[in-house]
Amino acid sequence: MALWGAALAASFCPLSVQVLFAVIAIGIIGMAHGASDLDVVQRRRRLPFLALYGAVIALCLLWWYRAPGLALPGFLVASAVHFALEDAPHGGLTERLARGITMIAAPATLHLPAFRSILHQAGLASVMPGSVTAALAILGGIGALGLTFTGLLRRDGHLIAGILALLLLPPFVGFSMGFLILHALPQTRLRRDQLGFTTYAGYLHLTWPILTAAIVLASLIIYMMLPGDVAGIRSLFAALAALALPHMLVTPWFEPPQQA
Repeated sequence: MALWGAALAASFCPLSVQVLFAVIAIGIIGMAHGASDLDVVQRRRRLPFLALYGAVIALCLLWWYRAPGLALPGFLVASAVHFALEDAPHGGLTERLARGITMIAAPATLHLPAFRSILHQAGLASVMPGSVTAALAILGGIGALGLTFTGLLRRDGHLIAGILALLLLPPFVGFSMGFLILHALPQTRLRRDQLGFTTYAGYLHLTWPILTAAIVLASLIIYMMLPGDVAGIRSLFAALAALALPHMLVTPWFEPPQQA
């Protein structure tokens, strides 16, 4: 309830406050599930895992620095695929597609001008056709409608709450809440159970060094890119992508089969 209260309060605040909410929700609370990436990898495979993980971070930052107009769509597509695979592991193809598309596109459905502005500030060229974001808004609305109906049939309050957050709240706040409800918090619970902990305290005790290092790294990335990024939005996306892409692209190849 405290998180919902903060989200509602941030929704009526200036964009800078909404960005700050996203930083805390995604970059601190949400990052906890990825902080255990190293711990789910077998010890004998950790050295190549770390080497590849670091290489993807470096390549991502270089890509974002040199061609943000390509890096941003690539990051969004990779994220949609990741959500589709992770958030409905036992769902059919239609549900998986809806999960991935809706997480990325639903914030545009009722907040299209703000959504376009965010994408522009994050690195997309101002000449990007409006039809692209309009199509995303339509797809997000269709996916949200279908998933809401699914949630009602299953009596799945979490699914309904996540979809409503994506639709109704401003893009930064709505995505943050949807990300936490539909992806990050369930995945943190799965990782906690996978590592044999019955409480989050034990899980955080194990993962806090990696989580702290990730927060410091993200802060450094934002600080280094900030001089050329007055709003800070491109820096924020670059930092999120640098930490998220190796989690999405590298970790699945190193997890034991029974934990995949």
